[in-house]
Amino acid sequence: MINAIIVDDEPLALDVLETYIERIPSLNLVKRCNNAVEAFDALNTEKVDVMFLDIQMPQLTGIDFLKTLKKPPLVIFTTAYPNYALDGYELNVTDYLLKPISFERFMTAVNKVTELLQKGNNNAEAEPLEVAKDFIFVKSDKKLVKVKYDDIFYIEGLKDYVIIRMKDSRVITLQTMKSLEAKMPSDKFKRIHRSYIVSLDKIEAIVGNMIEINKKHLPIGKNYREELLKMINENRL
Repeated sequence: MINAIIVDDEPLALDVLETYIERIPSLNLVKRCNNAVEAFDALNTEKVDVMFLDIQMPQLTGIDFLKTLKKPPLVIFTTAYPNYALDGYELNVTDYLLKPISFERFMTAVNKVTELLQKGNNNAEAEPLEVAKDFIFVKSDKKLVKVKYDDIFYIEGLKDYVIIRMKDSRVITLQTMKSLEAKMPSDKFKRIHRSYIVSLDKIEAIVGNMIEINKKHLPIGKNYREELLKMINENRL
């Protein structure tokens, strides 16, 4: 049995999806949620395999809500707006359903969920052996740009944007430092300031409260200094 929740602020949309779920014996509706807060509560109290998530909701959009989840279930976006498809790709959602949603299209999405869950169960023991990715995709200038971790020198935060700095180039993307930091491998990158994340391999020297990297001097914030110095002491001769 596949446990599902629906997250949508429109009663009619909730009714349609609930009706579709009731038609499929392998699906079990755990909860109808009117907003992200109710969905968060359901995810923390119930076993949820798939979440049908609307994008345009008051207070917190489906996209922003999904970004807050460390271990989300499989997600199917349900929306009347096709221009969010790129966000769905970046967030690795299972499918993207455009309203009004036909039952046939709904079934296609459910089949994807079933296949992914079956594959996950069959490969559960082998999953830790997968090779880690050495790159990340970020949205920049209306496209997804592939950036290799080894090419990054440091990341600079500027209000709602972050600038990924490489040796002779940069990529600017609309997101917060906190959200990007969560996606970066912690063994390769370190937050040294509220406005800077550095590649540990690219650090050339540390002088006082500054880090030298790619001919730049970046400040070390007082809230990050202790943890950074601990890491340095563990790796110095």
